[in-house]
Amino acid sequence: MFADLKGSTALIEGLDPEEARAIIDPALQLMMDAVHRYEGYVAQALGDGIFALFGAPIAHEDHPQRALYAALRMQEKMRHYSDEIRLKHGVPLAMRVGINTGEVVVRSIRKDDLHADYVPVGHLTNLAARMEQMATPGSILVTAYTQRLTDGYFEFRSLGASQIKGMEEPLQVYEVLGARPPRTRLQVAARPGHTRSA
Repeated sequence: MFADLKGSTALIEGLDPEEARAIIDPALQLMMDAVHRYEGYVAQALGDGIFALFGAPIAHEDHPQRALYAALRMQEKMRHYSDEIRLKHGVPLAMRVGINTGEVVVRSIRKDDLHADYVPVGHLTNLAARMEQMATPGSILVTAYTQRLTDGYFEFRSLGASQIKGMEEPLQVYEVLGARPPRTRLQVAARPGHTRSA
């Protein structure tokens, strides 16, 4: 998952660094809180955004769902925070999120005796970054593979096929509209038209 703020440059223009941090840091914190709530791992904080992993270093069978639940929570919290910022500073602040799912190689980089950074490498990570770059402020975009893995748990809108830099074939892209009411795996599998591959 990649998430970043849109409008932050205009917002902090002309502010001193302390004032700027007082605006950006709470936004980053609410992003990280949403990731941690669903047991994800924040691999990097990137200025006005984050890069997070679900399923590594803590393995979860339902990591794609966790990522989407975290993204929806982020957007909800950001809307409330943005309202505060707009009232105080007159500038809207919005977030965009991109998610992709797949197997990645995770390097463990030991920083000191008590802490290690987990840094994934590879093409699948880049696809998540592309989804984020394509997302409009306030939206969450996912790849077709993520959509297939989480179908039944969330509502999606197909945005059609997009040509992604570095890929030969166009890629189907979906916007996450919201979570469906909680259901069991059996109920999801029993939905008409829902088939599970062996």
